Amino acid sequence: MSMRKTKEEAENTREDLLKAAALVFSDKGVARSTLAEIAKAAGVTRGAIYWHFENKAEIFDALHDRMHQPFMDTLIEALKDRDTDPLNQLCDLWIKIFCELGEDEHRKQGLILFMGKTDYSGELEAYKDKHLKKFEESMQLFRDYFKAMKEMGKLPNALDHELIIEGMFCYMKGILLEFLDNPEKFDLQNKIPTLIQWFFKSIEMIANEMK
Repeated sequence: MSMRKTKEEAENTREDLLKAAALVFSDKGVARSTLAEIAKAAGVTRGAIYWHFENKAEIFDALHDRMHQPFMDTLIEALKDRDTDPLNQLCDLWIKIFCELGEDEHRKQGLILFMGKTDYSGELEAYKDKHLKKFEESMQLFRDYFKAMKEMGKLPNALDHELIIEGMFCYMKGILLEFLDNPEKFDLQNKIPTLIQWFFKSIEMIANEMK
């Protein structure tokens, strides 16, 4: 067996474990889940888990990275190009993020876990600050984007971008929670564009009044 194949098999096993853990954790919560349940869901032995992770907390942290990093990569890629219509660019970005979410069952399970069944108590407490820091990194990307747009004269200086960013995350979180609560009934592909466009149209109206 080649070294490359062995490495690929190890990576596949790790991915299977993370997918299984997302399902088990989102169903039962981290505290009530066991490594044996994760191993069974992944179709591997407990020994395979210890090859990749020391404990449930490490799996939990790896799941957060697995969910958060694609979001960050999408933000960085989308916001590095300065658009002539920055609010429309942000609107399109959020529509893209939500539509891709609707097609990714494993990310959906991860969001159910982190938004509804995690209180960062016990062994998870050590990761609370780390995960908050990652969220702050995403917030900072938006701050930098708005500041750059103001410097380029594409948004009025008087526009309170801190309040917009806070409102934006509250609005998107509300949509996300509604979707996660009833994914079968919430027509993500058809509702998302309109809902998100409404938010950015209101911001555009405010910006235009300031010019």
